[in-house]
Amino acid sequence: MTDEELPPRQLLRIRGYSVAWLLPLLLLVLIILGDVYTHQRFRIITWIVLVPGTAAAICGVWTTAGFAVVALLAYFLVDIAWPLQYRAGLADFVLVAVGGGLATLACAFRLGVERRMLHMRDVVEITRRTVLRQLPATWAGLENAAVYLTADTDARVGGDFYDIQPGPYGSRVLVGDVQGKGLGAVATAAALLGSFREAAYHEPGLADVAARLETRMQRHGRHVAALGRGADGERFATALLIGFPVRESGYVGIVNFGHEPPLAVRAGGVAGGVRLLSLGEGLPLGMSEFADGPPRVHRVPLAADETLLLVTDGVTEARDGTGAFYPLATEVARAVAEDPRTADPARLAAMVRDGTLRHTGDRLGDDTTVFAVRRLAGWRPELLPVRGRLRP
Repeated sequence: MTDEELPPRQLLRIRGYSVAWLLPLLLLVLIILGDVYTHQRFRIITWIVLVPGTAAAICGVWTTAGFAVVALLAYFLVDIAWPLQYRAGLADFVLVAVGGGLATLACAFRLGVERRMLHMRDVVEITRRTVLRQLPATWAGLENAAVYLTADTDARVGGDFYDIQPGPYGSRVLVGDVQGKGLGAVATAAALLGSFREAAYHEPGLADVAARLETRMQRHGRHVAALGRGADGERFATALLIGFPVRESGYVGIVNFGHEPPLAVRAGGVAGGVRLLSLGEGLPLGMSEFADGPPRVHRVPLAADETLLLVTDGVTEARDGTGAFYPLATEVARAVAEDPRTADPARLAAMVRDGTLRHTGDRLGDDTTVFAVRRLAGWRPELLPVRGRLRP
C-alpha cells in the first residue's frame, strides 16, 4: 500500500510512530497562552473547541475524545482564573463540551468511511491481480516488464490488460484496453484474457487466435446484453496480438485490433534508435461486423536485440497543463541515445512510466499500461515451458 492510499492520520508518522496528536496539542497550548496574555475584553478561550475538531480530522477516536476532555478541563481552569466580570461563562462551557462530543462522533464516522474506502481499494487490487496475473521477468523465452498505473477516477477500475502465453507454436503476447471503466470493463478484460490463454496455446496460427478473441468478445457482449446490461454488451476493446514463432527469430507476427502500433526500440550501432511499426488500420475487438474480412496478420522483421514497447492510451493520450500530448517516440529515442541500457525492458517500462507521470504532473486521465518485451538472449525453443513435443 502506498502513502497515497493511507488514511491521513497514518501519514503523520516519524520512524513508525504517530505524531498526529502534536498539531491539536500545539493548538491547545497556543489558545491557552493567547487567552492568558491578551486583554480581558478579548477572550479567546472559547476557540479551544477547535482542538477536538482538529484532532477529529487527523487522530483516532480515543485521542480525539482525550483532547475533548482536556479542552473542556482547560477551558474551566483558565476561565475561572479571570475575575468574575470577564469570565466566558456556562454557555461557552456547554459549547466546548458539545463541540468535543460532536468531534468525537465525527472522528468515528471518518474512520469508518476510511476503512470502507481501504476495503474497496483492496477489493479492486485483488480483482486487478486476479485478472492480470503476475509474470516472471523472464517467461516463455521473453524478457518482459509491465507497469500498470490506475487513474482511480471516482474509485473506478479500468479495463487495461496484458499477458504472455507460451505454447507449442511459440509465445504469444496480448496487450489491450477495454472501452470504458468499472466492473463491466474488468469482466470483459477477464473474458478476453481467458480466451487468449487457451487459444494462444492450442491454435497453430496467429490468425486463429485472433478469430477466437473476436468470437469471445461477441459472445461476451451477447451474454451481458441478455442480462439487461446493454451498455456493457456494447463495449469494444483495442488490442495488439503478437506471436513470437518457435523456430524463426527474425520476425514476429502482429494483429492490430485498432490499437496504437508498438515501438521497436534498439540501442547502439548505426541501426540503433526507435521505429514505429506501422500496421495499418485494424478494427477493435467486438466490431467484426464492420470488417471486410478476418484480421490481418502482419509479418514484421524484429532483431533479437530489439525491444517491443506496447502502451495503452493512458500514455499516448497523456496531456500536460497546456494540453500537449506526451511525445512518446521522441522521449524514448532521447533516453536510449543518452543511455543505451534504457532499451532493456525493465528500464524502458520504468522510463515511460516516469515520463508519463512527469508530463501529466502525476494527474493521469486514464488507466495506463506500459509493457516492454524482447527475446531472451541465449534462449532456445526447447526451453519453452510447454509439456509434450514441440511442433515446427
